Amino acid sequence: MLLEGKVAIITGAASGIGRGAAMVFARHGARLVLGDIDEAGGEETAKAATEAGTEALFVRTDVTSASDVEAMVRTAMDRFGGLDCAFNNAGIEGAQQPLAESTEDTWDQVNAVNLKGVWLCLRSEVALMLRSGGGAIVNTSSVAGLVGIPFGLSAYTASKHGVIGLTKAAALEYATAGIRVNAICPGGIRTAMFDRALSAGIVTVEQAAALQPVNRLGTPEEVGQTVAWLCSDESSFITGHAMAVDGGYVAR
Repeated sequence: MLLEGKVAIITGAASGIGRGAAMVFARHGARLVLGDIDEAGGEETAKAATEAGTEALFVRTDVTSASDVEAMVRTAMDRFGGLDCAFNNAGIEGAQQPLAESTEDTWDQVNAVNLKGVWLCLRSEVALMLRSGGGAIVNTSSVAGLVGIPFGLSAYTASKHGVIGLTKAAALEYATAGIRVNAICPGGIRTAMFDRALSAGIVTVEQAAALQPVNRLGTPEEVGQTVAWLCSDESSFITGHAMAVDGGYVAR
């Protein structure tokens, strides 16, 4: 029970890594505020987490909207009395476009969700944690935040590198305030985002598995276990770190 009694926010909670993390957090005893723009999926995650034995509620949240993010964080305070940890996970891949053919719309949309969204969440979460004595925050980057990837996803790659820079800056700013900030960098994880890459013909399951030295894809729950540990007191001396959860992808 790594997170017993703790209050946690998870964004992008309607599916994929966010839903997997929500279920892991629930099993570890956290009370949950779940954010996403997908209301049906978010409510399903909240219901499943509640059935797993915790308190969970869904708040429709567009992470590109400051007012939405502030309302989500305020819900944690109003409903549970504070905030102990947060997983800023909402993200999109954007259109697959060679850089020379990429559009401003793709760049703006991807960076609004993946980078500005994390910044907005951090801003509100840190403000509350400063009032309540500290906490732990984990941001979702990607292996594409650690190395370049040649799949026509330049905006995505730039945004995920930005998440790591933002994570390090926040970690240093609040290191003496009892707030730890880390990032995770997933490799090939079987999610709806991955399935869209399959449908687009970017990669096959076999090709994606072979990119990881362990020769398989990861699961959302495996990522969620890493996030739960980083949010727990078991990782109390870790901050400003970008942790690969990638089956060895970046070890090559």
